[in-house]
Amino acid sequence: MTMREDVSTPRRTKEIIQRHGFSFKKSLGQNFLIDQNILGKIVGAAGLDESKGALEIGPGIGALTEKLAQTAGRVAAVEIDQRLLPILKEVLEPYPHVHVIQGDVLKLDLQELFANEFSGCNGVSVVANLPYYVTTPILMNLLEAGLPLENIVVMIQKEVAERMAASPGSKAFGSLSIAVQYYSEPELVCTVPHTVFIPQPNVESAVIRLKVRSTPPVSVEDEAFFFEVVQASFAQRRKTISNNLKSRFFPGEGRERLESLLGEAGIEPSRRAETLDLQEFANLSNTLLAAGLK
Repeated sequence: MTMREDVSTPRRTKEIIQRHGFSFKKSLGQNFLIDQNILGKIVGAAGLDESKGALEIGPGIGALTEKLAQTAGRVAAVEIDQRLLPILKEVLEPYPHVHVIQGDVLKLDLQELFANEFSGCNGVSVVANLPYYVTTPILMNLLEAGLPLENIVVMIQKEVAERMAASPGSKAFGSLSIAVQYYSEPELVCTVPHTVFIPQPNVESAVIRLKVRSTPPVSVEDEAFFFEVVQASFAQRRKTISNNLKSRFFPGEGRERLESLLGEAGIEPSRRAETLDLQEFANLSNTLLAAGLK
């Protein structure tokens, strides 16, 4: 039996694309990986083995899917572009434990997908080279869905990865950092040059691992209100937390009540939102909720 060349080599990627007459759709953010080393780092960061499952989003022509199939016991890959289905069928033909689902991951019932695809698996991770234009909606959808996930390992825009992993006090720290860190522990795996893609994107990329938490690191009385307070606090980054919160929760009122509640939460009114950590935001939202500001 002759060994097949990996899909992710530049030569085979180009050959598959040309043979199938495939053309890239910019609107779908299609950039195919052609680097064995980076693919190995992505799969390695997920900690997969034959007892575990992997969900891939946007498999493209199957370069990462092939690596996942060689490592995980079960792989489900969700692809929005129908034109890629015959290519994926051909590339993944040696792997009966891989199931390709045509659809938009933002519109699928993820609980049902997990029940159908991963019953009996000893843990599931999401592993993907995500289209950059829908990175945040996809990741937040996965994190908020309460799925039995171990890790989310994704290739995304470097700037977005840095925001997700940022610490309080840094310029990159914001509402996205807090949302991601509420549900997971983020860790940058590696940065990725644009030269390892076809076609090459015009932004730098990074691989990030989100280790999904079983419980949030802070106790909040009302999650929806907690995130509302976070969003309001970062409404205008140059403003103090007092000014941002006044605009949202105390329009037309004096500042005394707000500053009293900030004091109760242990927060100086002159601080900016990016200096507060998750615990301080939890204290703040619980204090405002108890004061009847929902």
